[in-house]
Amino acid sequence: MTIPKIIKPAFHVTGEKGWINDPNGLIFYKGKYHAFYQHYPFDTKWGPMHWGHVVSDDLTHWEYLPIALKPCDEFDSFGCFSGSAIEQDGKLYLMYTGVVENQGGETFRQNQCLAVSEDGITFKKLGIVIGEDILPSDYEPWNFRDPKVWKHDDWFWCAVGAKRRDGTGRIVLFKSKDLFNWSFVGDLFNKDSGGTIIECPDLNQEQGYLLYSEQFQPKSEGHQNVHTSYWAVGEMDYQNGNYKATAIGTMDYGFDLYAPQTFTGAPIVIGWLNMWDRNVPSAKYGFAGMLTVPRKVCVKDGRLYQTPVVATKDAIKKIVDKSLSDQVVKGVITITATELKQFNLKLRNNGENYTELSLIDGKWVFNRSRSGEQIVGVETDEDSLAGIRRMPWSNNHVTTLTIVMDEFSVEIFEDGKVLSSTIYPPEDANGLILNVKAQSCTYQKENV
Repeated sequence: MTIPKIIKPAFHVTGEKGWINDPNGLIFYKGKYHAFYQHYPFDTKWGPMHWGHVVSDDLTHWEYLPIALKPCDEFDSFGCFSGSAIEQDGKLYLMYTGVVENQGGETFRQNQCLAVSEDGITFKKLGIVIGEDILPSDYEPWNFRDPKVWKHDDWFWCAVGAKRRDGTGRIVLFKSKDLFNWSFVGDLFNKDSGGTIIECPDLNQEQGYLLYSEQFQPKSEGHQNVHTSYWAVGEMDYQNGNYKATAIGTMDYGFDLYAPQTFTGAPIVIGWLNMWDRNVPSAKYGFAGMLTVPRKVCVKDGRLYQTPVVATKDAIKKIVDKSLSDQVVKGVITITATELKQFNLKLRNNGENYTELSLIDGKWVFNRSRSGEQIVGVETDEDSLAGIRRMPWSNNHVTTLTIVMDEFSVEIFEDGKVLSSTIYPPEDANGLILNVKAQSCTYQKENV
């Protein structure tokens, strides 16, 4: 049997081996960026969830640390699901969902648990702190997960994804003085979501935005994935436990972004660069799934803006006169065009295979139908079956596209919006072909 050559991303976080999904517990602690993630180290498929752990000085080069949490106690024996991190009195606390099988009714119970570390590496579990006993009875205790904890006005606050009995997705809010004794405050939106459940809520108090992910929501013009993530901009009403949104938008227009989370202590977001209900071709290399590059975020003009954070070097800049060819597999490409009229870009091209980005009818049209190994999901709409995703074009006087490329991924940024997707091209597909019509255009390539 021929063993495939092991190929992995150069600067996107994966599990060292096995499965990875949601980022967890993002925090700047003791001089390093810590990123935890949902992880099953024993197979390339989802299994009993552990918390993997990496650290970085620059958010680009990551060091693997020992697994932080394992599902081995009576309150989390089925899995240590997603959660968040907070520092208190110099100690690092992780709040996560402990999942257990339940013999007295529904199959599972999900409770919010706490763990603590004094060095940021070795953690001691402290058990359940937000359980079924303080969750109002009209919410399902088997769909109650992904706590996000933060501090405001001398209180700790915790938002948790939930689901109403005979209803759909909600986000519920709790408060505590000490991280151990919590009380229910309210329901952030006070109405059912469009999807079956909301997961991975993420409220940033400093900038006033809320991120959340929905499963099985109806497709819309803004997004066609069955599972997707949103941003909301607004204001938190702490007294009543409600969030008053003034605007809501799509977090990412591509095929592959879910469960985005913000670093505690820094306005930087990382998400899962993959999607539920899809095949993952990288499994043949011993790993499945990865995290996005970090994204600096801010609220401007009433909406969320995202820009990539990548430590680069060796910039090469060229003026483009209608067309340009290059070879790129990994790195950051920046294309700046004045009065842009026409645009077509082929990435990871070897003639037969390529990933394409075009400007058509005022939208960026991304096409991975000829990228290489096919990725198939549960979506049945025409665009999804054709390998297409669309993102609005800003149509500014100057258009700036930033494209982050790594093995198996493309993340496209323009005017604060993002379109991210995985691709699995042949190893020899390394060409780049740009055709553009504009008043002026420059091309810059930076290595990582």
